[in-house]
Amino acid sequence: MQNAIWDQQHECMPREELEQLQLERLQATLNRAYKNVTCYRNKFNERGIAPEDVTSRSDLARLPFTTKEDLRQNYPYGMFAVPLREVVRIHSSSGTTGKPTVVGYTKNDLKTWSNLVARLMTAAGVTHDDVVQIAFGYGMFTGAFGLHYGTEAIGAAVIPMSGGNTEKQIMIMQDYKSTVLVCTPSYAVTIADRIEKMGIDPKSLCLKVGLFGAEPWSESMRREIESRLAISATDNYGLSEILGPGVAGECVYKCGMHVAEDNFIAEIIDPDTCEVLPPGCVGELVLTSLTKEAFPMIRYRTRDITSLDYSPCQCGRTLVRMKKTMGRSDDMLIIKGVNVFPSQIEEVLMAMEGCEPHYQLVVDRKGSVDELEIDIEVTENIFFDEMRKQKAFLEAIEKKIHSVLGIGAAVKLVEPNSIPRHEGKAARVIDKRQF
Repeated sequence: MQNAIWDQQHECMPREELEQLQLERLQATLNRAYKNVTCYRNKFNERGIAPEDVTSRSDLARLPFTTKEDLRQNYPYGMFAVPLREVVRIHSSSGTTGKPTVVGYTKNDLKTWSNLVARLMTAAGVTHDDVVQIAFGYGMFTGAFGLHYGTEAIGAAVIPMSGGNTEKQIMIMQDYKSTVLVCTPSYAVTIADRIEKMGIDPKSLCLKVGLFGAEPWSESMRREIESRLAISATDNYGLSEILGPGVAGECVYKCGMHVAEDNFIAEIIDPDTCEVLPPGCVGELVLTSLTKEAFPMIRYRTRDITSLDYSPCQCGRTLVRMKKTMGRSDDMLIIKGVNVFPSQIEEVLMAMEGCEPHYQLVVDRKGSVDELEIDIEVTENIFFDEMRKQKAFLEAIEKKIHSVLGIGAAVKLVEPNSIPRHEGKAARVIDKRQF
């Protein structure tokens, strides 16, 4: 199994040296943020904390959190720690819940970003001999540009295909001999669907590696993608507020995503009490940037639910590994008092023969009672099967869902291709409740 390492010095640094480097970089970041960002200066002053009070890693827990609301209140440039003349790139979120969050990069930030993405791509098995097809949408979204410049840093060829136009994506794969696919996992399934409809043998393609991110996905979906596209499917993690892609990524052993700890400090907190949790506990990921010049983030609440594993990895990297995200603390469904993540339901569905990897959760409230309906695409032979067999299939799914979640759900079988396809993040949940 290939085990190339892009940055041996930092990815394999002894833990003691790594934590000392983190502390030095943290102190520099705090000083810069306090001096140049009014929001941080006010937050620190309210708590009676000065940057020089942070003399150890454990002091980090004394610092205030940063939230997306802080970013919105300081729209567009209030969180920048450098003058606008030093900013060479601006990205932003979609702004679907209000004003977008705006992030900036200096020249050094872009170099760091390219290097960190090259790091995770190398860990996933990409080399300078590869042809990388990027099927993320280009634009204000950080994903496509991050992977683009990481690819070029490695020396591989990049095809900036952007999202959508699935049949053309497949034509490009065939004609240009793409070896690496970059997109969301749900779009990878859409591509696999179309390849099958077109009667193409996936083994006739040159694809060997897929780098998938931007949405939570299960191990079952990984197996689905790997078998249907004949590739090694790896997970990577990033968010625009922190950097974009490049925060963490899996190595070829696929046992968690290595966090670039020389550039970020990762914590896990209880999302309700905000208490820092011990290693191995499941909670909300909080990230602090250590090297970003234009847009430093201190204890940013990502809202992503995961856990951290500090045990050694076979690949030789000493960096902590974060598990696949289970969902988000702010879009986690609470149904009849039970916390429900779409990824839990996906695991059940993907294990059931006959279920397609396309589903949607519909939550509604009848009177004071929450109801969960799961719409599932099934293969044609099941959808058009006799009523008795279809009923038995439904009951088996409902029973399994109840055993996993602890609550009942109504399962509705729908025809193949009836759930809308998305070129970006899949819309898994429709919540009709009025709160």
